[in-house]
Amino acid sequence: MTTLPSKAGTKGVPRAARERQVLAAATEEFGRHGYEATTVATIAARVGVTKPLLHHYFGSKQDLYLACLDPVGDRLLDAIRAAMSEHGSGAPPTALRVLHALFTALDGQREAWFVLYDATLPSDSDAARRAAYYRGAIDDLAAIGTADLLHATGSSDPLDADALKYAWRGLCTALVRWWVHHPDQSPEAMAQRCARLFAAGRTLLATADDGA
Repeated sequence: MTTLPSKAGTKGVPRAARERQVLAAATEEFGRHGYEATTVATIAARVGVTKPLLHHYFGSKQDLYLACLDPVGDRLLDAIRAAMSEHGSGAPPTALRVLHALFTALDGQREAWFVLYDATLPSDSDAARRAAYYRGAIDDLAAIGTADLLHATGSSDPLDADALKYAWRGLCTALVRWWVHHPDQSPEAMAQRCARLFAAGRTLLATADDGA
C-alpha cells in the first residue's frame, strides 16, 4: 500500500480536516447504531473516502472507536467536575448544574453519550475497558453527588446512595435520548425543562405526603 504524506488529504481536503470529518461521522454512527452494527465501510462512505484510507488514518475499527470515545469521555468528565465545583450563592442545585453541563458538552454531537454507554462493545476488549473506565469515573462523581443529597435528607444508607446513583444514570440517558429526538431544543432549554420537571416531581411528592 502506498504510504501517504502525513499532511495529505483527499480531494483537496487537508488530512486534519478529513480526520475531523471521519471522527464526527464515526461518533454519530457508533452512537446511533452501536459498535457491533457500525461498519468502517459505512463511515467511509458517509465522509466520501475509501475504506483503505480510513484504515490508514485510524487503524482498525476498534482504534477508530477509541479515537471517538476518548474526546467524548474527557469532555464529559471535565464538564461534570466543573459543574460540581460551582458553589456560588444563587447557583442552581448540583443536579441541574450537572445536567446543564452535560447538555452543553454534548451539544452538536448528542449521540456521543451512547458511544460511552454502548452495550454492544466486545467483552474483554480495549474498547470495552476504556468505556468502562469513563463510565466508572462518571459513576464515582455521581456517587459523591447522590451521597451528599441523601445526607442532606438524613439518609446514610449506602444502598440508598447506590440505588440513586443508578437511577441518576438512567435519568441522564433517558433525557439525552429524548433530546436526540428533539434537535430544536438547546442546552439551556433542556436545563430549564429539567428544572420544571424536578419542581413538578417535588410538588407531586408533597401532594402524596399530604394525602398520606
